[in-house]
Amino acid sequence: MPKPTDDGTTFLVTEGAGGEDGPAFLTLNTNSTVKGVVLYYPQQNPDDVPKPYPWAISMRGKNPAVLAVEMLNPYNGIDATRNERHLIRDVQGQPLRRGVFVDSIYDIGRIENVHFNPWWSHKSKLFQWQMENGEAFIFGRSDWQYVYNTFCFGYKVGYRFMKTKAGVCNGNFLGIGADDCYTALVVEDSAPFGLLITNGEFVSFHGPDPTMIEVKETNKGSVRFVNCAYWGPCNQIARIAGGGTVGFSDCTFAQWGGKEGNRAAIQAQAGTILIRGCEFRQNRPQIELGKDVARAIITENILTGTERISNQSQGKVQIGQNISN
Repeated sequence: MPKPTDDGTTFLVTEGAGGEDGPAFLTLNTNSTVKGVVLYYPQQNPDDVPKPYPWAISMRGKNPAVLAVEMLNPYNGIDATRNERHLIRDVQGQPLRRGVFVDSIYDIGRIENVHFNPWWSHKSKLFQWQMENGEAFIFGRSDWQYVYNTFCFGYKVGYRFMKTKAGVCNGNFLGIGADDCYTALVVEDSAPFGLLITNGEFVSFHGPDPTMIEVKETNKGSVRFVNCAYWGPCNQIARIAGGGTVGFSDCTFAQWGGKEGNRAAIQAQAGTILIRGCEFRQNRPQIELGKDVARAIITENILTGTERISNQSQGKVQIGQNISN
């Protein structure tokens, strides 16, 4: 079986073992590019919990780029913060704790064709740690972030949107996927201009409460899911709180409800909710609106079995033109 050093240029990274606070192995500054190499941490044990390391790559300055790089087993992958117009393209590997972290970006960043999968080690002790701690894509403040054709497998959180000291994220997320994550996508906060998520594929079936989408009570922005698919025997498709707006349009919800089958696919506790033109493919409760939902429109959806939409909202709600069989 080939070893990591058998093909191509490979950097064997050993500096900084035991802590996350040191400098990155590689730091890219203005107009710097790293391309066509492998980063391998030979002192990581594929049979044990991972050893902390600083970031493998930091991106600073203007126009830094990471192209065609395999990050085989870093603890922390790419620190894409405090730069302008970063480009991360054709990157693959198995970051163990964090994959890509984006923050303090005021001029458009791009992430394209990035694939994180446990092909370095799927052994139980290490992979269980990754499932309980790992975050593949993390977004703080980024103005007009573009993310295209990305995928991750086996993390606690696939995509995390958070508020940092710099602010929150807005952007265009097309063809993103997360498989076998405890929670595929978490929104702690977002910009009012919106997270525009199209053609996403989200799968959750492991963990203490497998959930595809979680929007926290801290969210004040807008999140829109268009033409996305959700499957895997999760407990719920989405759990929504906060004062923002969350919309689902032309989406397919294939599996949900837990072993008992009595949970609603979408559980909205607060905020403004739009669910239009979606298909609910199981004969289970479809939507639950809590008393703090301020506004909701639920129309033109295709339901399997009887319509089971629970409305406890004290706000303004329109429900109609949904078709069941």
